[in-house]
Amino acid sequence: MEPPISREELQEMARAAGFSRVGVAGVDLATDEARLLQWLARGHHGRMHYMERHGTRRSRPAELIPGTARVISLAMDYWPADAAPAEPVLADPRLGYVSRYALGRDYHKVLRQALASLADAIAARVPHSYRVFVDSGPVLEKPLARNAGLGWIGKHTNLIGSDAGSYFFLGEILTDLPLPVDEPATAHCGSCSACMPACPTQAIIAPFELDARRCISYLTIELRESIPVEFRAAIGNRIYGCDDCQLVCPWNKFARAAAHPDFRVRQEMDAPRLVELAGWSREDFESRFEGSAIRRIGHEAFIRNVVVALGNGPPDEAALAVLRQRCSDDSAIIAEHARWALDRLQFRAS
Repeated sequence: MEPPISREELQEMARAAGFSRVGVAGVDLATDEARLLQWLARGHHGRMHYMERHGTRRSRPAELIPGTARVISLAMDYWPADAAPAEPVLADPRLGYVSRYALGRDYHKVLRQALASLADAIAARVPHSYRVFVDSGPVLEKPLARNAGLGWIGKHTNLIGSDAGSYFFLGEILTDLPLPVDEPATAHCGSCSACMPACPTQAIIAPFELDARRCISYLTIELRESIPVEFRAAIGNRIYGCDDCQLVCPWNKFARAAAHPDFRVRQEMDAPRLVELAGWSREDFESRFEGSAIRRIGHEAFIRNVVVALGNGPPDEAALAVLRQRCSDDSAIIAEHARWALDRLQFRAS
């Protein structure tokens, strides 16, 4: 049968919507579902209880959205070419490091709008029932993207494209259209395991296996409670997420700069001074991060992360002064982390 829309037409429409790559996958994820259930049983998801609540809907698109026959998987590059180089920022303990995906506008908003635009454009050509998802929905996006030919899942568990590296966002359109599926991508990590020792907290506990409870992205973004003391020093100056496993990946020499203007650096967060961030009020935080993914974690978790980073830096008078102030913060979590940081700096200064 003639497909309702050709691969070439789909690619052209995806590019027009702002995506760099597109592929189509079927809905069978039985092998990946088994791995997911194993991962959950081991408790590697930490406090992300929503992953348990979603159950098998995450790995069964046709149960999540009845009638789903195919998943259109799409990639949008995010590496901000205008950002300060990552390595010098990580090497300067007076600065805070923010994962490069979060330097611009909240990607959920950008991708959701682009996905809806593409899905509507397809519907104008071929009527179909659909629903769009970014990573806030219960979808196994990386296995679906792999099956759609966009890349393979690397040893760090991120998706890698042989011509695009790993600095890209994923989005999905679940549709009832019987589109032809693409060939799944094959893996090309080979004997390379550079990402594993590069992880500051050793969260990549085996090739292709991540213990989120140790991951700095989980600790600084997902976790809203106290950060376990055993990981605080290893966090260094990373105040929102972590890119270390991607920074050492040789495939990222092929990474593409973001084309979407919304992914340009905002609020100079590519190399912010920690002592300035530590003094931000809740109003400062909410106004400066309007439209940013960082705003999602809230003021308390953000300042918690900043004071931990200050505790890993030099014991200069400005850092000591702001930590003393935060030790009496109304937030018990901020105050506790500030006391830990202050003790470290005072010990170092003595």
